[in-house]
Amino acid sequence: MGKKPVVIGVAGGSGSGKTSVAKAIYEHFGDRSILVLEQDFYYKDQSHLPFAERLKTNYDHPLAFDNDLLIEHIHKLLQYEPIEKPVYDYKLHTRSNKVIHVEPKDVIILEGILVLEDERLRNLMDIKVYVDTDADIRIIRRLLRDIKERGRTLESVIEQYVSVVRPMHNQFVEPTKRYADIIVPEGGQNHVAIDLLVTKIRTILEQKSFL
Repeated sequence: MGKKPVVIGVAGGSGSGKTSVAKAIYEHFGDRSILVLEQDFYYKDQSHLPFAERLKTNYDHPLAFDNDLLIEHIHKLLQYEPIEKPVYDYKLHTRSNKVIHVEPKDVIILEGILVLEDERLRNLMDIKVYVDTDADIRIIRRLLRDIKERGRTLESVIEQYVSVVRPMHNQFVEPTKRYADIIVPEGGQNHVAIDLLVTKIRTILEQKSFL
């Protein structure tokens, strides 16, 4: 067998610091050997639905994701084949007609709230990480992000959190913690955990180079 890329799954609740963990790992290796694949890009195409129906989409539910396409793309990357990553249009609530060309790399970080929920995805991972951050910190981060970056009102963010995000987190996201090899409290601020992850990734890369 030849070399095969290392796949790291990084899961956790909205606002937990998943992106910070992925970014910290990325910065250790650089863009020549690592790529980040965000599950958020793989929301299902809803162009066949009326706009009013698309507005009802629960983006925190496992069924919102096109994991079949995501798995197909990971298999291609594992064979060192490039992919055309989809782009999601949050204003139209469906997949855009744009794509992003992604070249294969030696390390693939798969990041998203529910990447550990699907057994097929878990089976492709060499390391499974769950970023575990207290709910009060997560809601504060989400409030700041959605108000600042997405133009949302305080009331709308809180209403969505209480009615959708929190129950979906408790039902689908939090239970996936049991699948994790490593649990990282407080996300990217946990420098010890990041250093341990980087060391482990380097070890796996070294081992795979000699397969």
